[in-house]
Amino acid sequence: MQKEIIIHATQGQTRVALVEHGELAELLVETPENARTVGDIYVGRIRRVMPGLRAVFVDIGQRQDAFLHFSDIAPTLLDFQRLLGIEPRLNSRLYAGKSEQAAPLWAYLEKDQPIVVQIMKEPIGRKGSRISTNISLPGRFLVLVPFADYVAVSKKIVSYRERRRLQVLARNLLPPGFGVIVRTVSEGKDARSLDQDLQNLLKTWREVENRICSAAPPERVYEDLGMVSSVIRDLFRDDFDRILTDDPELYRQIKAYVRQVAPHMESCVQLYRGKKPIFDYVGIQKDVESVFSRRVKLPSGGHIVIEHTEAMHVIDVNSGPYAPRRDQEENALQTNLEAAREIARQLRLRDLGGIIVVDFIDLRDPKNRQKVYEELKKEFAKDRAKTSLLPMSEFGLVQITRQRIRPGVLHALSDPCPTCGGTGVVQSTTSLVMDIENWIRRFRLRSGERLVELRVHPYLRAFLTKGLWNYPLRWLIRHRVRVRVVADPELTMTQFRFVSPYTGEDITPHYGAEERPALPVGSGEESGAERKQPKHTPRRRATRKRPSSAPGTSGSGAL
Repeated sequence: MQKEIIIHATQGQTRVALVEHGELAELLVETPENARTVGDIYVGRIRRVMPGLRAVFVDIGQRQDAFLHFSDIAPTLLDFQRLLGIEPRLNSRLYAGKSEQAAPLWAYLEKDQPIVVQIMKEPIGRKGSRISTNISLPGRFLVLVPFADYVAVSKKIVSYRERRRLQVLARNLLPPGFGVIVRTVSEGKDARSLDQDLQNLLKTWREVENRICSAAPPERVYEDLGMVSSVIRDLFRDDFDRILTDDPELYRQIKAYVRQVAPHMESCVQLYRGKKPIFDYVGIQKDVESVFSRRVKLPSGGHIVIEHTEAMHVIDVNSGPYAPRRDQEENALQTNLEAAREIARQLRLRDLGGIIVVDFIDLRDPKNRQKVYEELKKEFAKDRAKTSLLPMSEFGLVQITRQRIRPGVLHALSDPCPTCGGTGVVQSTTSLVMDIENWIRRFRLRSGERLVELRVHPYLRAFLTKGLWNYPLRWLIRHRVRVRVVADPELTMTQFRFVSPYTGEDITPHYGAEERPALPVGSGEESGAERKQPKHTPRRRATRKRPSSAPGTSGSGAL
């Protein structure tokens, strides 16, 4: 089989695999916490208009405000403002003293004003969703654009005659006040198929239009199809051999949809009833597991290492054992060509976007560097995401940018390590013990107390209390503080917490390190630790007073 879509669904997660020539090409994952939001339409409320950043921040009901760049404000903005009952007018505070004819679209926006937007990119990390005012409704063959007046045809349809035919056909079917984009799957379709899709889109738009008029921002007024349905809508074409799923409900939904849009391909939708997991049956489970691996092997024995940082992804290419009959340049070229093919595959498979820097093995011959660059371009031509790359530099570096619409697959399949926070390293035990001892020293100096309770992970408690000459005994001798070490399974290996044995209060922050400029030597001022009074007031132990002797009696009492 050349192309197929494999869908593995459980109650907590749905995985969609795109398989090409028996190999896993793309993997999409959807969970209840990571549901698809691209294409959803909201009536939001403007929080800030910032001309200096050329951006507008909009509240659409998500955790972070959505980001609207000035370049994503479409001319249909004013039409949607009227739909919301707002008469467009210039914001005098942002655009004072300038002609209305030359005013940019962002000059019509004001704080707390409702606005109709559509999500282009999902939130990634601490960044909110990227949105646009260019509202559109995607269908199987067409994309409907309200308040527009153009007909565009997908650039992937290369035949001029077919492009012209579809453009004329769509223009004749389109009612006034709408624009349309003809999708790639429309190639060779007749007027009846396009008109049926258009009527469905117009019906959907009327429902969305009514919701917009009555919405109380922030409110979602249109929810695009889920991940599975959108994949079938956008990808399933005549060159696919089958859609295989192990979920009976999804099977019925997909079969009904395909029966409606492509009846001749209904037999391609199949339900898997085997006992093996469906990915094992197809033979792609190992490819799915490779998503978690930093290191990916190459056929010649070399490998690539994929690292993720806050700003970019970095890929390092390493060579394997050299073949005796080849020289170094030939081996480096062979490894780099293999790496180029695997890198393009891994970027699709992991859905990595943004800036990617690849460190290839150094090549002396400029022609060989050009061969690697051409191989990368050829492989990236198979990618649905928009990708651009620069030729290899003299240092063997290739810079790539890839369209990022949602967080990568690894983000959906994993959580940051609670101990290392995702960095991959943790503080050493000796360093952690030193931090604990420094805290005890500050505690003794500032409070004068001699008893405190230390709560740590059970493993760390075993380390601290091991042997006769253990750490609590050392601290008692050095600092005159008795430390009671208690195991707390809720803490990680690198966390510790000091608790008052009298009140049970967490006093760890009260005796943390202070930031204070260094004083000149010999200034005569007392240290900040001695001068600063602690926020925590330790409980004073009661002292027993001797009863005073009665007048005329001795201190030992009368007999």
